[in-house]
Amino acid sequence: MSTPRHLLARLRSLMARGAAPLSEIARLVASELVAEVCSIYAMRPGDTLELAATEGLRPESVGRTRLRVGEGIVGLVAATSHPMNLADAQGHPDFAYRPETGEEPYASMLAVPVRRAGRTLGVLAVQNRAPRLYETDEVEALETVAMLLVEPLAAAGASDGGEEGVGATLPRRFTGSVLVPGLVLGPIVLPGAHAPRRLLAEDPETELARLAHALESMRRGLDELITDRLPGSGKTSPEAREVLEAYRLVASDPGWLRRVGEAIRGGLSAEAAVHRVAGELRDRMRRIVDPYLRERMADLEDMAGRLLASLDGGSEPAAVPEGAILLARRLGPAELLDWHGRGIAGLVVEEASPAGHAAILARAIGIPAIGGARGIIEAAEAGDEAILDAEDAPRGGPAAQVILRPEQEVRLSYQRAMHARSERRAGWAALRGLPSVTRDGTRVRLMLNVGLALELAQLEATGAEGIGLFRTEIAMLARGAITEVQEQASVYGRVLDEAAGRPVVFRTLDLGGDKLLPGSPPPEEENPAMGWRSLRIGLDRPALLRRQLRALLVAAAGRPLSVMFPMVATVAEFCTARALLLVEAERVHPAPESLQIGTMLEVPALMWQLPELLREADFISVGTNDLLQFLFAADRGSPLLAGRYDVLSPAMLSLLADLTAQAQAAGVPLSVCGEAASRPLEAITLAGLGVATLSMPASGILPVKAALAAVDLPAFRELLTALRRTGAAEPSLREPIAAWAREHDVPV
Repeated sequence: MSTPRHLLARLRSLMARGAAPLSEIARLVASELVAEVCSIYAMRPGDTLELAATEGLRPESVGRTRLRVGEGIVGLVAATSHPMNLADAQGHPDFAYRPETGEEPYASMLAVPVRRAGRTLGVLAVQNRAPRLYETDEVEALETVAMLLVEPLAAAGASDGGEEGVGATLPRRFTGSVLVPGLVLGPIVLPGAHAPRRLLAEDPETELARLAHALESMRRGLDELITDRLPGSGKTSPEAREVLEAYRLVASDPGWLRRVGEAIRGGLSAEAAVHRVAGELRDRMRRIVDPYLRERMADLEDMAGRLLASLDGGSEPAAVPEGAILLARRLGPAELLDWHGRGIAGLVVEEASPAGHAAILARAIGIPAIGGARGIIEAAEAGDEAILDAEDAPRGGPAAQVILRPEQEVRLSYQRAMHARSERRAGWAALRGLPSVTRDGTRVRLMLNVGLALELAQLEATGAEGIGLFRTEIAMLARGAITEVQEQASVYGRVLDEAAGRPVVFRTLDLGGDKLLPGSPPPEEENPAMGWRSLRIGLDRPALLRRQLRALLVAAAGRPLSVMFPMVATVAEFCTARALLLVEAERVHPAPESLQIGTMLEVPALMWQLPELLREADFISVGTNDLLQFLFAADRGSPLLAGRYDVLSPAMLSLLADLTAQAQAAGVPLSVCGEAASRPLEAITLAGLGVATLSMPASGILPVKAALAAVDLPAFRELLTALRRTGAAEPSLREPIAAWAREHDVPV
């Protein structure tokens, strides 16, 4: 077999003479790879693969032999976009025999997909009589040829299933999960995934020099992103750097750079080499289950895209149309900031976790975003109109949807909803500087839930009275490491500085479950949500917890400090954690002006320990998300259980009413910081039960304030008492509560 570089040189010579026939390409590949058969299959409308050229099979089978996507080895490669390397292809259970091809003598087979912009145009395959697995360099050589086949296959009429695909212009709906609430109607934009204009190069040294120059240009661009594109960051923003620092390191990672260099030395241009490595990364990511590792891989793919842009000369990107919705399979932090700077209005990421970099930054900069929506990338075309509906679902059902190519009536309905929403928000803006009180004058304090210091600008924007929940783990998840005391203290100190005297409640690290501990593999647990997480990790690793507690005390530096422990199941756990904090407090000078130590109430077992807990805790905050799932033994991440159990159920309301009454009698402040607090109907119900403090994301502050301002709380309490007495057997009291709100013009 000749070297890959020799093969590419011959292909370059062949293609330089003009549009090379597919038959000549097949003949050349068979010759250079010492394959007895080389076949090229083209995708046709209707998800059908047609034999377009062959060297070694019967010539009369060209144009006659067809396979459906998913049928046979070739069909499987097209369906999965993964190469298949088989020593005995005909022994494979999915082998599909076509007698007209005369392929009976050939045992071994290597088949790779030909893809353009994420869609399959065809399949390239080689076969030999001798049973064997093809070597790594042979696989790489065939994958490189597949890159070069994109334009010849397209010129030969191959379809990528887009405009010609069945149902390509019909409306489609895709469901997902809310990453950032909001509603957007606009055209689809897709990240550039086009094949490089120049694939082959004669001088590898020149290409390597171009690569080095582009790397340096890309690194400078990352520095500009941190200081220029991230709202509110400035040169001293540690959180912006936390999110991007780990990402920046991949630009010097020797693993992927070595792969790019090898591809260049094999005869590819720098652009083609980076494009090929990016394709390999995409294939690897599809097989990664661990969300933490997927985030690292997403950073690598994002970086490859930025490097391609640098190699292209840093040309100005095309303008983004007004109201555009970006669709991406994955999105790294730098790429998100780029698109935000270009003006996207909404974001849909097929593979996104709430603790991932893209979700963290999307929340921080306020772009409505949906995670999940599987399959939308393949179904959408750039310019298609879409509706991104990421408004919170009332009961946690399919919480978000994307409507692709909506029908006219649906489009007009959403336009009316957006107009009404805009008018409501304009009215809410007048409430920003007013105190949060009900119609009868009852005071209800509204606080923010945040996780990054760059979100603190929302204090002024919403008129919130403070921070009821600062999620300390978010910055560490973004950074990808548990940071040292001084670095943590710098972050916490900046939060207190920005709060400017307003109260801040710091929750200690809530890791585990769906938030993996940086630097540690996930434990093998049947049910991670009820496993080794949150305070359980801190108590088992006291050095980790004490490091954070020391950082919080140092950050306070003579100011008031409030610390809250998550996932407390027993009073003994709380007392142990509090004792660690008090020991650290004796060692830090200056000590905080005051020290309040509280607990989250998420585990129902604490309800049977309330008298003891209320004697020990300075305050309690209810986490409704976990409390609901533990109360009903219903995994909130299970689609099969979505919406089955309601926070406005009689059982949950009775628990909250009992908790509120006992906390008031003991004089212990009680708040709710779970998701329910941010929804107006739930918020007025919590206030009706006697909860005086609600903490929520910024998007909920003004709508909740408007709803509370319209409620006559004494009259509403009478309704709640009656409903809880007469509706105890009902699964939910949502409908009668909502009906009362509508009758009394409460905007819920």
